[in-house]
Amino acid sequence: MRLVIKYGGTSISSAKDIRAVANHLNSLSKKNQIIVVCSATSGTTDDLIEISESIKKENKSKAEQLASKITNRHKQLAKQTIKKTDLRKKLLKNFDDDFAELVALIDGMVLLGEVTPRTMDYLFSFGERLSIKLVSMAISDSGKKSVPLTGKEVGIVTDSNFGESKPLIDTTRLRVSKTVENLFSKKTIPVVGGFVGADQHGHITTFGRGGSDYSATIIGTCIKADEIWLMSDVDGLMTADPKIVKNAKLLKEVSYIEAIEMALFGAKQIHPRTFEPLLSKKIPMKIRSSFNIKNEGTLVTASPSSSVKNTVKCVSNIRNNGLIDIQGGSMVGTPGTAAKIFATLAKAGINVMMISQNPSESSITIVVKNTDLDKAVSSLEMELLGKIIKKLEVTTNVAIIALIGSGMRGTVGVASKVFGAVEKNKVNVSMITQGSSELNLAFVVKNSDTNAAVRALHNAFALDKIN
Repeated sequence: MRLVIKYGGTSISSAKDIRAVANHLNSLSKKNQIIVVCSATSGTTDDLIEISESIKKENKSKAEQLASKITNRHKQLAKQTIKKTDLRKKLLKNFDDDFAELVALIDGMVLLGEVTPRTMDYLFSFGERLSIKLVSMAISDSGKKSVPLTGKEVGIVTDSNFGESKPLIDTTRLRVSKTVENLFSKKTIPVVGGFVGADQHGHITTFGRGGSDYSATIIGTCIKADEIWLMSDVDGLMTADPKIVKNAKLLKEVSYIEAIEMALFGAKQIHPRTFEPLLSKKIPMKIRSSFNIKNEGTLVTASPSSSVKNTVKCVSNIRNNGLIDIQGGSMVGTPGTAAKIFATLAKAGINVMMISQNPSESSITIVVKNTDLDKAVSSLEMELLGKIIKKLEVTTNVAIIALIGSGMRGTVGVASKVFGAVEKNKVNVSMITQGSSELNLAFVVKNSDTNAAVRALHNAFALDKIN
């Protein structure tokens, strides 16, 4: 088979884990053509983000401290992971060049006194540049030929929207397939840095947080992969968060559309656009654990087998949000009210997670992240209060609870079962939405009621007996 295997940062953050990954890939490559996609090692992207924050505050010494922390961590990993002396020397020499470039970049950014989206993308790309060299060298150390390639080197071409770029798929397909076919013909395993590409001028771009999954699916469609595996520290998609529900079960199979909903509702941190490239090509994806390779994980396909078409598949939750109730008599029957509200929020760069409007049109309720709450309220007050809005009511620290499953479509009584179970546990619901797709039913409760609500629903739908 042709496999694209993507490793998250937690899977490649200790020497023992990197060696285990290299040995697993070596044995898989005997019967399959493999291309590997890697995230940065755990904590590296956070350190790079902190470097950019330090530069903004003109704190050069803090930025340099963080850079040497990244340097030392990767050198340490290289020394512990790579057994063959010549390979270890080569890797450390490579790292020295990267670190010299990183320090020069920090100097340049401090000197100019500016942190632009373009320089941030260049800075953030270092995490993946370092991790692919580690993993690729570990594969070579295990006796199999391998080369590290950045997203730019493998041929991922994007637009110039730094920080949130989109791939130019046709150009990317031509370049990636050519590069990869060439390496496959030499029986070499390419290890590609996720999350990063380059625009048509060769400037480094990134896909945003979680973008390594997206890189894996883009590459998968370019090389006509048979399967794409996302390897991380979880066994797959679960019926609920196992930290909340002790008897949460692994889901053996879900459809693309269910997985997209689960990704959006935090079941696993998957980049929301990850599934886009797969929808047309219908490539199956597996979400698996790199620490438990005997477990097949969750299979995500276009059309799951009828045996797994349960009504509800999972209960997920997103805590720490704020609820804003926007009221005003003049909103009734006035065309464009909602448009003005959402345009105001969009201008302030705020993502609205959930919307509910009552039929009388006298109020609209929205949910945003707690961190965006102040900004959202102040921009609405400045732009619209006293014009179309009479009053804003704010509730902080609420959680969204979402039930997800394509079997809910057209099934009578799901909602009554949901709210019956929640009511029995004395949980108060402050907002409800269900889209016309009937794929998910979501409602809002206090943060403190999250665990009780999730457990009540998991029991009500007997999700521990799924599969």
